Amino acid sequence: MPDKPINLNADLGEGFGPWRMGDDAAMLEIVTSANIACGGHAGDPDTMRHTVRLAQQRGVSIGAHPSYPDLQGFGRRAMALSPAELESQIAFQIGALAGIAALEAARVTHVKPHGALNNLACVDRSVADTICRAMRAIDPALILLAPAASQLLVAGHAAGLEVVEEIFADRAYLPDGQLVPRSRPDAMIHGPAACLAHVLAMLEAGALIAVDGTRIATPIGSICVHGDNPDAVGVARHLRQELAAGGYELVPLPQMIGGPAGSSLLAMQRPIASKLAPA
Repeated sequence: MPDKPINLNADLGEGFGPWRMGDDAAMLEIVTSANIACGGHAGDPDTMRHTVRLAQQRGVSIGAHPSYPDLQGFGRRAMALSPAELESQIAFQIGALAGIAALEAARVTHVKPHGALNNLACVDRSVADTICRAMRAIDPALILLAPAASQLLVAGHAAGLEVVEEIFADRAYLPDGQLVPRSRPDAMIHGPAACLAHVLAMLEAGALIAVDGTRIATPIGSICVHGDNPDAVGVARHLRQELAAGGYELVPLPQMIGGPAGSSLLAMQRPIASKLAPA
């Protein structure tokens, strides 16, 4: 395992039919893991397959990005689902992506909830437990990509899942470790330089750093750049180049967990080509 491994991920495949969001092809030349929308908030069979194919060709590890079934609201509105209904939604969406991935001789190796579902799972242990229960039922080898210092992280460990802690390059944090709501003007961090400074400060501190300076100690295994931001490609490219220059090795998510499980999952992906030269 590299001395300073780190994962760089993005939420991708978030188009639907003829409508497209973000530049997935460009992002997949930079990131090492892709969280692919699987029909809840975005995505359709052809969009999923195209995104999986691009990720597989580039050696980018593939994850399911399930959400509340809310295409109109892009999964950013909470829904009152029973635990059984939520389990069914998680299984339905992960299963859909797994089936599409099989067509491309690829495999889903991680899960990252999206939007309102992810936000609620960070503070509501029962929702977090439901997500983890569904993951274990589908495949206990799936890696949970969970926000650092969250109830979802705690639930993942309790369920016996492999868990990687995630921070956001382009989102600000509240003192309790939750994301600043998108309704606030300070929710987003804009531009490659500002996002890099935000990430490096947290990596160096080994902590989430809130808008008021509060620090919450946490391991950090993965950095997310939201693929739907206008400057996403520039931010991701700058992060990758500067992290590599700082001695970090950017690796796919299975490599972050190490050991036999990580080696086995990584073997299912094509080798990562060197992507450290400027694109």
